Amino acid sequence: MILTSIIITICYLILIGSFAFGFDKIKVFKLEDIPAKTKFSIIIPFRNEAENLPALLKSILALNYQKALFEVIFVDDDSEDNSVEIIENYINERPFNQADGDIRIISNERKTNSPKKDAITTAIAQAKYEWIITTDSDCLLPNYWLDSFDEFIQKNDVNCIAAPVTYLEKANFLNKFQVLDLLSLQGTTIGGFGIKKPFLCNGANFAYKKLLFIALNGFEGNTNTASGDDIFLLEKAAKLYPEQLHYLKCEHAIVLTHAQPKLESLISQRVRWAAKTGNYNNWFGKLTGLIVLLENALIIALLLLTVIGNFNLKAFLYILIIKINIDFFLIYKSAIFFNQKGVLRSFILAFLAYPFFTMYVVFTSLFSSYKWKGRHFKK
Repeated sequence: MILTSIIITICYLILIGSFAFGFDKIKVFKLEDIPAKTKFSIIIPFRNEAENLPALLKSILALNYQKALFEVIFVDDDSEDNSVEIIENYINERPFNQADGDIRIISNERKTNSPKKDAITTAIAQAKYEWIITTDSDCLLPNYWLDSFDEFIQKNDVNCIAAPVTYLEKANFLNKFQVLDLLSLQGTTIGGFGIKKPFLCNGANFAYKKLLFIALNGFEGNTNTASGDDIFLLEKAAKLYPEQLHYLKCEHAIVLTHAQPKLESLISQRVRWAAKTGNYNNWFGKLTGLIVLLENALIIALLLLTVIGNFNLKAFLYILIIKINIDFFLIYKSAIFFNQKGVLRSFILAFLAYPFFTMYVVFTSLFSSYKWKGRHFKK
């Protein structure tokens, strides 16, 4: 058991260490205030988001980018609340025209088991501009969001760009746990790009050329899985156009979103995320998931064995300390970039809870369906 534990922990140490190394390989992108050129079609699917839409719309209005260079397409996925009315009122109160930009609502055309993929596909078919950016209806967009993408596109040979996302911070532990978890995921995402093994991105801040989407046949081959509109497209792009796939590590591009307010909704969200992992085609992504899963399972198993006296306490503490340090090393780098160092005060408690949370989510995803946006989905 000791040899197995050492092997798993060394693999984990090397893996997370490589992400920390890769994180620094991606240099922070600085804006230089050059004239804007790129035209964007911003696609925002929504369903029953009346609570979040006013703040999103306010952030859209505050975008610094020239209004004539972007359009916003809201895709209504059969909302049952007054989401559509909120957007319509916004359009009527602040009318957009060709000189001031364009904002409109279209209805989702359902064709597959994935409402969000259908919504994006529907919108892209009607998009006017070359570059597509997807975000979510519960997000807040920074003022220089589009400027960041525009300057990056002008300075680099790109056709697909992943960009940063983090949670808004609140005082409760559940929120801090999720912020730390997302900082870990973002650190892994950036690190993966840094070591030339991109396998993660977030659809709340994801850009690609319309022609790329068409060349990759959109979400074809992945429509049986409800989620994964971001990861599956990234996998295709990484396979066919690796040199034109980049990460935009820019503080002005950071999109803010809301953490789940309750443990029940958090588990449902993570089960939804976990349900798609079996369909990943990226071997490195699968290997990463396996090593992380084994390390978390190992921590729980060794804890139980140590309690009943079947494993050496000192050996268990060494393994625990190794994991604590390498996890903190990567998360600290992310916290610095996202300007969320304060959340690190909750790191130890979150670290202790994480293996149990992870294993519960994994086992739940194997044996149950999940509910999201008022709908039930099978794995």
